[in-house]
Order: sequence, then C-alpha cells, then structure tokens
Amino acid sequence: MRKRDLVQNNRGIVEGVIWKQLLIYFFPILLGTFFQQLYNTVDAVVVGNYLGKEALAAVGGATGTIINLLVGFFVGLSSGATVVISQYFGSGDEDGVSRAVHTSIALSLAGGIFLTFVGIFGARWALEMMGTTADVIGGATDYMRIYFAGVIMNLLYNMSSGILRAIGDSRRPMIYLIICCLVNIVLDILFVGFMHMGVAGAAIATISSQAVSAILTMRALMRTEECYKFVIKKLRVDFPLLGRILRIGFPAGIQSMMYSISNLLIQANINALGTDTMAAWTAFGKVDSIIWMVMGAFSVSVTTFVGQNWGAGKVDRVKTSIRTGMVVELLSTLIMSGVILLTGQHLIRLFTQDEGVIAISLMIMHCNVPLYASFVPIDLLSGGMRGMGNSLAPMLIICFGVCIFRVVWLFTAVPLNNNIITIVLSYPISWILTSIVMIIYYLHWSKKAGLRTPKASAAA
Repeated sequence: MRKRDLVQNNRGIVEGVIWKQLLIYFFPILLGTFFQQLYNTVDAVVVGNYLGKEALAAVGGATGTIINLLVGFFVGLSSGATVVISQYFGSGDEDGVSRAVHTSIALSLAGGIFLTFVGIFGARWALEMMGTTADVIGGATDYMRIYFAGVIMNLLYNMSSGILRAIGDSRRPMIYLIICCLVNIVLDILFVGFMHMGVAGAAIATISSQAVSAILTMRALMRTEECYKFVIKKLRVDFPLLGRILRIGFPAGIQSMMYSISNLLIQANINALGTDTMAAWTAFGKVDSIIWMVMGAFSVSVTTFVGQNWGAGKVDRVKTSIRTGMVVELLSTLIMSGVILLTGQHLIRLFTQDEGVIAISLMIMHCNVPLYASFVPIDLLSGGMRGMGNSLAPMLIICFGVCIFRVVWLFTAVPLNNNIITIVLSYPISWILTSIVMIIYYLHWSKKAGLRTPKASAAA
C-alpha cells in the first residue's frame, strides 16, 4: 500500500469529526467485547444452572483470577504492539507496520507456548495456594488445564485483533467475536447440557470458540494485500522493534498482573468465607464485567485514536479526543451503573437460584456499583497516555494506587472486621484515590508533552 493510500484509509481517525469518529470506532469494539463477555457469561449460566454452585465457583472465582493473572500479562504486552502499529500507520510508514506485525505475532506464539506449560503443570498448585475449597478444587483444576492447553489461540486472537484495530478496523474483530460467541453457546449447551461432560465440557467449549476467533483473525491478516499482511515466511523478531513494543506494552502487562495479584489475594480472602461467598463473587463478577466491558472498549478506542493522531502529528486532536472520550465514558458509566442497580437481582438469578448466594451478591453489588464512575479517569487517561507512548508512569500510579493499596487493605482493615463488605470496600476506595493522582499527573505531564488547547477547527 502506498503512503497516500494509507493516509486516505486513515482519514476518518486523523481528519474526521472527533466525537463521531471516536464513537464509530468505539461501538464495534464495545459490541465485540460484549460478545466476548457473553460467551464467558454463558459458561457461568450453563454451569451454574446445570451443575450447581460448586461448579459455578470452579469456572470462576479462583480459576478466573489465575487465568487473568497469566493471560492478562501477555494481553497487556499486545497493547504495546497496538500502539506501535497505530503510530506507524498514522505516519504512513508501511515498512514499520509490516515489521511490527510479524514481531507481534512471533511474541504471541512464544507467549502462548510458555503459558501452556505453566498453566497445565501449575494449575493445582496455584489453586491450593489460594485456599480453594475441597469441593471446588477438582473441577477448577480440570477447567484450568483444559483452558491452558488451548491458550495459544487466545493470545493469537488478542494480538491479531489488536493489529486490525491499530489500523482502524474495529469491525472485523467484532464480527469474529460474534461468531466465536455463537460457537461457544452451542458447544456449552451440547457438551454440558446434553453430553453431561461437566466443567470439562465448559472448558472445551471455551477453547474451541477461541480457536475459531483466532483462525478468522489470522486469516484476515494473511489474505489482505495491504501493509499489515502476515506472511509466514516473514515471521521473525525485529529486536529493536520488539524493544519498543515491550517498553510500551510491558508496563501494561505488569499493570494487568498487579491487578490480578491483588485480585488473587482478595479471592483467597473470599475463599476463606466459604462456597456460598465464592459462588456469589463469581455471579457478581459476571454482572460486574458489563461495566468493565464498556470501560475497556473506551480505553482501547482512545489508545488507538490517540496513537494514530500522535503518529500523524495531529497534536490538537489528541487532547480533544481524550477530553471527548472522558465525557462520553463518564456518562455511559453512570447510565450503566443505574441499570445494574435497578435490575441487579434479576441479573444474579441468571446464574444461581440459591437465595443465600443471591443475598451476598447483592451486598457486593450495592457496595461497588454506585462508585464505578470514579474509575473513569484511571481508565481513559492511562489509555490516552499509552497511545502517546507513555505507559510507565500511569502503570506506576495504578499499581501503587489500586493494587498495592488493596494488598495493604487486606492486611490491615480486613483482620479488624473479616467479612465480605470489608474486603469489597478495597475496590471503590482505591478507585477514588488513584483517580485523583492520575488527574493531577496527566495535567502536569500534558504540558510537558506539548499538548495545547485544541483549535476550533480540530474539533469541528
């Protein structure tokens, strides 16, 4: 693809009306993420209703926390590739785009092989270290081992879809996730509901659907004739470029790991409260994922939007896109929070009919949901700064303000009053404190980075 063609295809993000283009890019990501969450939710719905609360705890809770810890790190690394590719694409550097694509795919393959061995052989040990109860650990171990046997497909999908989004294509990843979700729903009902394969059936359904999405995204990269085309013979690591990807992506990966480690410790404290609390936490987590889905879509959108405009030298549009994204995400979060609070009990009943589990889930919900909006500055500003290549400072702010704070809370506040509410309060308190610090840092850093008040023409 010629440079002028790159500019023409890229015109919407770097020249179009900012709020319109941001939403046009955002909604396919949101819809795709919705279906990604939906197929995880279907696992919980099918397992919870067919197999009971022990199985529900097995496919969520500690299992989900450990998976997020390991997989989340490599998904964080992929954000570095997305930023680098979006900047190359915004500047019209087709050779840089090609080298970044092949280096990124090589990184995901290496990460997938590593996680396969770690996950399969370390599953039971990790679950035991978290204090997983005896009635849950068998099913949880089976689920994790099967999941990690196919984890390379998860990483390939995340990397390849990140490449597509980096060049402004959020539509195809959305379509592939919809297909993936439908496959997962069908296989869940087949394996768990009709073939009675238990927790193992849910795990097989999940990795099978992830394989479908990975194949579709890789096929898209291999069949295109544009600069982001993937050619097997060109698969190699460009080490200087890998270094640049890691400088941006590694902090995001560490941030994800720190989130997961703090959540892992929280999960261990929840496990000590019994199976009902574990199942309640899992059920609430599925509802909770709705809001994080929306926020995550905004963060990805702003990161790519900022990355392309930063690469194209459109500094005015960078600041405007961050401000616009902040307003839209805040309004969306407030609306979603209200809907969840109004429909909470009905949502929880999708996963379990156990009244004790439902009561605990609602307690957690009423503690967390009203303060979701306090997380918006953390999500949006860190995503925007990552798009400009600054990922280290936001990572440190988040790690100390959110992750380390929660760990300190677990060892200080929880022993004084060991119940689910005390544990859960660590979330909203950490959001508020970290948001304050993030806003202060962004205002200071943006001046040094050369961001200026946008011209009227830039926001038109």
